[in-house]
Parts: sequence; C-alpha cells; structure tokens
Amino acid sequence: MTRILLILGYLVLAPAAGALLDGADRVISARMQRRKGPSLLQPFYDLQKLFAKQMIAVNNVQMLLNLSYLVFLAIAGAMLFAGQDILMCMFILSTADMFLIMAASSDSSPYASLGAGREMLQMMAYEPLTLIIAVGFYLTTGSSHVSDIVHASSSAVWLMPGMFLGFIFTAAVKFRKSPFDLSTSHHAHQEMVKGLTTEMSGPTLAIMNIAEYYEMILILGIFGLFIVNENWWSWPLAVLVCLVIFFLEVLWDNASARVKWDLLLKGCWTVTLLAGGLNLLILMLVR
Repeated sequence: MTRILLILGYLVLAPAAGALLDGADRVISARMQRRKGPSLLQPFYDLQKLFAKQMIAVNNVQMLLNLSYLVFLAIAGAMLFAGQDILMCMFILSTADMFLIMAASSDSSPYASLGAGREMLQMMAYEPLTLIIAVGFYLTTGSSHVSDIVHASSSAVWLMPGMFLGFIFTAAVKFRKSPFDLSTSHHAHQEMVKGLTTEMSGPTLAIMNIAEYYEMILILGIFGLFIVNENWWSWPLAVLVCLVIFFLEVLWDNASARVKWDLLLKGCWTVTLLAGGLNLLILMLVR
C-alpha cells in the first residue's frame, strides 16, 4: 500500500513541485540579473496558456513521441520513489531521452535537427557517470534497490564523494543549464532559436515541459539517495541538500557562458574518469 501511495504521490505531485522549482529558478535568475522577473507561479500560467492553444503539430508522430518521452520519465521516477532497481531507472531514463531526440528529428526544421544531434552528444557526455553511480550504490550498500539504499546504516555520500560531486557537474546537462545548454535552453539566449523544441507549440510543448518537471524531480531524487539512510533526520537533510544543489545549478547557469560541444564531452568525460572512475576503483578495492 505504501508503495502505491509513493507512486501516486510522484505522478501527481512531481509536476507541481517541478513547476514550483522552475518558477523559483526564474525568480532567482531575475534577482541575480537585477530585474523584476515573473512570479513564482508563472510556469503554471504558461502551462494553462499552452493547453488552451490549438493543437498544431508538424506531423502526426511528434505528439506520440512527446507523450512517450513523458510516460517513460514518469515510469522511471515512479520506480525510483517506489524503491525499485536504480539501474533499471537509469536505463528507462535513457530510453525517454531517445524519444525526445526522435520527436525533435521528426520534422524538417534545421534548428530542431541540430538540437537533436546536440542532445545525443549530451547523452554521450553524462550517461557514463550515471551508470557508474548505479554501480557505486550497489558496491556501497550491497544492493541496487532503492528500498535497500535508503535503509542503509550510513549515507552513501561518505563512500561516494567523487560520484556525488561529478553528478552535480553533469546534472547541469540534465537541467539544461549553462554552460551545457547546447540542445535547447529555458532562457532566451539560445543561438539556434529553441533548438530541439523549436517546432513544438501548444499542448505539445506543454507535455514537453511537464516531462521536464518529472525529470527534474527524478534527478533531485537521485541526489537525495546519496544522503538518506535509516535515520529519520537524513530525510529533511536530503531535501535541504537537493535545494542547495538546485540553487548552485541556477547560480552556475547565470554565471557562465555556453561551451562548445567538444569542450562539453571533454569536461564531462574528464569528470567521469577522475571523480566517478577513481571513486569506483576505490570502492572496488575496499569493499
């Protein structure tokens, strides 16, 4: 029964929580740039406006692919919060990204096609570390099931500090923050219009936004796994750590310029090898 409630809680509350974080992102970014900016609830108003628009798609398959992107992200997050295998969650998360790439590639827009290509490059940059993290949790706790990880005697971050710091670095790619917002951007500084979302509008774009909110909470949930343990006080601490990480991502977004694709790959792979790879090697030697 508890597992069902957790799944329903994620499916219902994650979009609202993600929209609130998106609104907080806009407010904080506006204050950093010394402007008033929108209200905290602006993402909700945007979704209402998008769903009220006429349904127009460049082809018949784009909406289906966008819905698949949403559904697979919802499944991955539901599995994570229900205590299932974290490695399977990572695989489903990667599958969801492939549907997004196919949705952007399904039209003839050069901007969307270029954004889809860059999205594939970004997947090549961050995927190795996410898989290393899943293996790290297994070596640290003796299980890859989230339900076992959260009941460990101590927080996994003590044995996985390199992976934790590396994940903060690569999470900027998943959050679509500078300097890694190559494929698309939430702000009006993308040099190729809106990249892979250029041809998405109305309900199609609204579904894309909701899917990103699911993904945002999923990524923050993985950060929380580094902190939580069998002690009750680790849960509010994990929430606090997640909020601090999100603020640091917003700060990094406003303080840095976009890098080129080759520097993205070099940076993420270097972090993966030095932070994730060395941490994994040490875990294999001591466990």
